[in-house]
Amino acid sequence: MNKKILIAGAIFGALAVAIGAYGAHGGAKYLTEHTTITFGKAVRYQMYHALALLSAGLAYILIPSQRKLLAWAGYAFIGGIIFFSGSLYIIVFAGVKMGYVTPLGGTLFVLGWLLLALAVYKADDYNT
Repeated sequence: MNKKILIAGAIFGALAVAIGAYGAHGGAKYLTEHTTITFGKAVRYQMYHALALLSAGLAYILIPSQRKLLAWAGYAFIGGIIFFSGSLYIIVFAGVKMGYVTPLGGTLFVLGWLLLALAVYKADDYNT
């Protein structure tokens, strides 16, 4: 599980850079002032949560007693990236209204952070 969380964090980080570069260069001609703000938010939140995935993956190594909570935190971050950032990309490039999909992603981000905090709080076996 830890390896999958770390790999997901690295891949989502790389994708954030690549998608951001596309939006700044080739895709810029498709963006309006409003969609540029939305696009920037999608890329930014994707990168923040790619780093959160890496943090959860490292915590998975350091806090073996809390691996279940840390795995769930990783799943929540992955779901948040897909639903939050993914829905914003769809809104920007396809013009499709996503309704409650974006807030669901935001809720998953919050859940991931809370699960990460809970895992650290409950830990009594730091591997330092």
